[in-house]
Amino acid sequence: MSEFAEIILRSGKAGVELAFFVFLPVMVVMLTFMRLLEAKGGLEWLTTRLSPLLRPFGLPDLGIFALIQILFVSFAAPVATLAIMDRSGTSSRHIAASLAMVLACAQANVVFPMSAVGLNGLATILISAICAVLGATATYYLFARRLSDQEQLPEPKPEHPLADDTLSVLTVINRAGREAIEISVGAVPMLILALLLVNLLRSAGAVDLLEPLLAPVFSLFDLPPAALLPIVTKFIAGGTAMMGVTMEFVQSDLITLSGLNRLAGFMIHPFDIVGIAILISAGPRVAAVLRPALYGAVLAITLRAVLHGLIF
Repeated sequence: MSEFAEIILRSGKAGVELAFFVFLPVMVVMLTFMRLLEAKGGLEWLTTRLSPLLRPFGLPDLGIFALIQILFVSFAAPVATLAIMDRSGTSSRHIAASLAMVLACAQANVVFPMSAVGLNGLATILISAICAVLGATATYYLFARRLSDQEQLPEPKPEHPLADDTLSVLTVINRAGREAIEISVGAVPMLILALLLVNLLRSAGAVDLLEPLLAPVFSLFDLPPAALLPIVTKFIAGGTAMMGVTMEFVQSDLITLSGLNRLAGFMIHPFDIVGIAILISAGPRVAAVLRPALYGAVLAITLRAVLHGLIF
């Protein structure tokens, strides 16, 4: 019993330290920057400029906005944008392409904290953006080709606060700080439980039993056997939980930096049970196009995994 309590305390300490000493500072800085850029009209300006380039790839204006949100805010940020698309006249075909893109993208709330321990964040963002757009294209022109592409109403623009004076700038900064704190606090339970699960499996000898069995598969892809637990954690508990386990393994030298970067293309995205459930909660029209979006996301993630394996 005392050993179990010690594991709980050790997992709790690691989860809290990760959330408040790594996750929180990064999210405060990134969210403040992005919210100020949004309030100043920078994101709308960028979306307008990118629209003519990305529209042929099956992405509407709001889809481009969702791409920027997941790459530089968090995986949950596009939910509001998908909800606007769900309620507006955006075609089902465009919604499917946008959802596939979001599912295949590297989320900022994992990329930036993990960059602190050796992840090549810039390469991860660029590769994921390119592959996610290709996944959206495949969804729009192939997997969702039977869905309607007729827009019923002009596509709306997302609403955002303005920052025209010092007071409003401070308001945006404080709001971004509160949002970062809420995200970090919300991540604590999942981080602690994920680390607890990992520590219990390691203490019970389950990891030592499975790693030799799966070693040939992992060696085929030049991955360390220790990658088993982060992968399992990712697809069951989500990206934040995976981040906690992976960062602990990197700091313990169970996963090398090159191994971390090879795994990034396969593991850093919202394509998991938790991520899919949150994203399709945006609305019934979003949930209705999940199947073709999943096909496009699988294609994009496969491309990401191959590219990361070749580059790193």
